[in-house]
Amino acid sequence: MAKRQGQAGGDDRRDICDPYRRQGLRMGARRHVIIRVLEQARDHPTAAEIHARARAIDPAISIATVYRNLKLFEELGLLRRFDFHGDGVSRYETAGRQRHQHLIDTGCGTVVEFSAPEIARLVQAIGAEMGYHIVDFRLELFGSRNP
Repeated sequence: MAKRQGQAGGDDRRDICDPYRRQGLRMGARRHVIIRVLEQARDHPTAAEIHARARAIDPAISIATVYRNLKLFEELGLLRRFDFHGDGVSRYETAGRQRHQHLIDTGCGTVVEFSAPEIARLVQAIGAEMGYHIVDFRLELFGSRNP
């Protein structure tokens, strides 16, 4: 049975930066602010939204700094990028979170996270039947609320 997911967001500098340090990244003040914004996000923010949230903490952070770090974090597998609405606008979430899927409300655009372990089992069974070991998958459901 699918269950809605909550998102935890910590703000302890050592804890939230550890995965980034393990990838060999130095933790400057601006990078730490961007990581903090990402870790505390309870939604799937765009780069512009991340920039606005980061500037509320450190007004000197530029949009270029945000884009450079988002690209780097994604390349290192620390961040996942999505285009839920097919509009070319990327949205982000940290990669270290528990496996979950997304349901996108086509009426209002809200993204609802849910966890359904039976989906992962089915995906693995399909892969095995076809002679593959599935290493990753994404599932995005699109729907409107029942009247």
